Order: sequence, then C-alpha cells, then structure tokens
Amino acid sequence: MVGNDHDTAFVKFDRVQKSYDGETLVVKDLNLGIGKGEFMTMLGPSGSGKTTCLMMLAGFETATFGDILLDGKPINNIPPHKRGIGMVFQNYALFPHMTVGENLSFPLEVRGMGKDEREKKVKRALDMVEMGKFGGRRPAQLSGGQQQRIALARALVFEPELVLMDEPLGALDKNLREQMQFEIKHIHDNLGVTVVYVTHDQSEALTMSDRIAVFDDGRIQQLATPDDLYERPENAFVAAFIGENNTLRGKVVGVDGDHCTVRLDDGSKVEALAVNIEGEGARSTLSLRPERVSIAPETADNVFEGVVQELIYLGDHIRVRVSVGGNDDFIVKVPNSANGRQVKKGETLKLGWSKADCRALDPS
Repeated sequence: MVGNDHDTAFVKFDRVQKSYDGETLVVKDLNLGIGKGEFMTMLGPSGSGKTTCLMMLAGFETATFGDILLDGKPINNIPPHKRGIGMVFQNYALFPHMTVGENLSFPLEVRGMGKDEREKKVKRALDMVEMGKFGGRRPAQLSGGQQQRIALARALVFEPELVLMDEPLGALDKNLREQMQFEIKHIHDNLGVTVVYVTHDQSEALTMSDRIAVFDDGRIQQLATPDDLYERPENAFVAAFIGENNTLRGKVVGVDGDHCTVRLDDGSKVEALAVNIEGEGARSTLSLRPERVSIAPETADNVFEGVVQELIYLGDHIRVRVSVGGNDDFIVKVPNSANGRQVKKGETLKLGWSKADCRALDPS
C-alpha cells in the first residue's frame, strides 16, 4: 500500500519546479512517489511549497518544469475537471443555492450519470459521513463540521481513486477537528482511496498519515512514517517542527563510531548520537524530546542540574521549564499522578537522559 518505489508510484512528481515570477522557485526539483491507497501528508509552514504542489496535482497551477504523473500517465496538460480527482478545501466550497443532495449529485450529473444511479451514490456517500438525514438541507442550515462532512462526501461521491485535501479541518474547533481526523482516517482505511493531504498542523499529520513529507523552502526536508519522523528527525528543522523538542547548541569535540561528544556553549559536555554532523570541530544542534528526560535518574549517559523557571499544568502532565546547558527553555514533562514527584519553582533538579535519545544534527 505504501508507495516507496518511485518508478511504480500511483502519483509521481518527477523533477517538478514551480516559479510564479520566472526567478524565485517556490518548489525546487521535487521528486516524490505516492503509492496507490496511501495517505500522504504534505506538512510544512506557510510558504514552504506544500499547497503549490497540491494545486499542481489538482491542475489549478501549472508546473514550470518537470512532469506530474497519475497512474503512469503525464497529466500536466489535462484540465482539472478531466483528471478525475476529488477535492476538499478548508472553505468547503459548497454551492449555497443547492441542497446537500444536489451538491453531491452535481459531480455525477457532470459525468452524465443517470438519475437512479446518482441517487444511490449520493445516499451511499451521505451515509459514509453519517449525514444521511440531511440531504434536503441547504449548506447555510448546517454547522461548520456538518458542512465539512458534506464537502468530504462530495469529493468521494463519484468514487475517485485520488482525493486531495487542502487544510480541510482548519476552520473547525479543536474537539471537532480531532474527531474529524479519526473519521477521515477511518473512511480512508475502509475505501482504500489514495489521499494527498496538506496541513501545517503537525499533530494532525502524525495522527492521520501513512507517510509525511515535511516541506521547507520549496524542498522536502524529510519523507518518513510518523513514528520515524518523530523519533528519528534527520535535521534541525524537522526536529523543531515535529512535536516538542529541546535544543542544545555547541561544538563537536569527539566522534566515536555512531556517537559523539558535544561541548555546549556554557562549557558542559553532552554524549549524543551522531546523526547528521560534519565532524570534529563543527557546530551542532542537539535534539532531545522532553519525555526522554528523567528527573533524579539513577543512571544516565548525561546528567545535568537545572533550575525550575516555570510550571504549566496540562492535566495529565506538568510541563516544567528548566534552565539547562545555556538553554532557559528546556522542557521536562512530569506525569501528573497521585504518587508523582512534586516539583517547585526555583528548585534545582537533577536531570538525565540517554545518549541514544539525544541526536546531534547539522545546525543549518
């Protein structure tokens, strides 16, 4: 299902570039293969090129250079309505003068489908998003969450092999957004349709995707499964963008096989995994997840003392901000349990972590 083989990919970007002014490339030499049935998320900050890639795939933008292929066939010169792709946008894009049923029926009419067949497919699509009773209503009579369900049903009603989603949950409140993430994922699992999903929300990407392409500055910085991306970021940008991350900066003063020693700017030393470094003498950014840091460790490769600056209560855990190794924003997560350790502001904590959990990366 997951398309790692670029040559046999269902969707393929082959050396694709995009410039709007003929000078600045907003997408730089993109090579990406997406497997049939895969849920691929393009994740990145505003201006990273992810939405431009989606719009080129949909046909609303034209690639300046390179080819986009769908099921082995180039689609650069095929107009959007002939690509057979379902689309879901953040603003729903429903026709306000049509009922829900008519909104769903419209893409089927365009394809010349008969009335009985249309009614069957509309009913199936509405049931799929648990909106079977709403066919006679107009979009204005629906909540934002209901409108987004209808937009999703309309994208699926003609049974496309590929569905593109551009920040589809961005306008919803937090609880509804999380609920819809699971529903979209379940629909994807049940139908086996290929989904290309664009978001800047990293928790959304981690929840839903088979693989995630992290974009920055028009390039894919890393392409990996959610757990790989979180546990094994390959550069400082990905480490900082995916999940919460502690960074410590210094110079590599020793390399021993897969591990290295980094002297921090305050003079202290850290043992780390040598993931992406230029070698001894080079600057490095160390990446360490807050949940990998333990308080009062019995044994650890790295042991530091840090002064508690701030405590933030987050229900199931307490977020403790500590000064460590020259970083005043070093975060430790303390579980909130009845027998858990009580931490106080101003207290000096002994902290420890394994060198296997601390990744030495190129600082750029």
